[in-house]
Amino acid sequence: MAQVLVVTGGSRGIGAATARLAAERGYAVCVNYLHSPAAAREVVDSIVQGGGRAIAVAADISLEDDVLRLFQTVDEQLGTLTALVNNAGILEQQRRVDELDAARLNRVFAANVTGSFLCAREAVKRMSTKYGGVGGAIVNVSSVAARLGSPGEYVDYAASKGAIDSLTIGLAKEVAAEGIRVNAVRPGFIYTDIHASGGEPDRIERVKSAVPMQRGGQAVEVAQTILWLLSAEASYTTGSFIDIAGGK
Repeated sequence: MAQVLVVTGGSRGIGAATARLAAERGYAVCVNYLHSPAAAREVVDSIVQGGGRAIAVAADISLEDDVLRLFQTVDEQLGTLTALVNNAGILEQQRRVDELDAARLNRVFAANVTGSFLCAREAVKRMSTKYGGVGGAIVNVSSVAARLGSPGEYVDYAASKGAIDSLTIGLAKEVAAEGIRVNAVRPGFIYTDIHASGGEPDRIERVKSAVPMQRGGQAVEVAQTILWLLSAEASYTTGSFIDIAGGK
């Protein structure tokens, strides 16, 4: 049976690295994106040129109708879903908690938490033996921020990733007997574009001296861990977390 993977936020950074590596390992890949059609198309083109199968689907995962359309498109164009990587997420300008407003909190939690729940729901409906599926795997992309709190920068983002940790634990227990494994990675200090959204594109250069390994990580290092968790090599692993943060 063909392996079919949805990667949310798949047009850049960790998502793009995961999509490309998954395709190399035989997955048909849906590259979900919101604001970067050219970048998503570049990822898809690189996969197709390498002999793989991939599609790009625009969808705002914080919107239920968009999520439904995303997964229906995968059903029609790629086939039966076997894997989901909940990678899409946002952060905003570095602020203290006493400088945040409700609008920002709602944006961050809608994208980072609601979106992951909705995508997980649709994945379970397709993969669970309860619904006639054959099983599968979900990997949620959390963050070491869930442990560290990101004080003075983005506690709201950290809190949203704490919610992803709870989702991972609870969902893993709900669907373990239905053929679905649910795990999470917690990246930290990875060279991606997301830091520019927080107003500090070179943030990794500033903080890497506080990392025991004295360097930032690369997106592909996270992708390799995600692909292991999706694979049969992790067949007895669920409800687990792997920190990819250089020992921080």
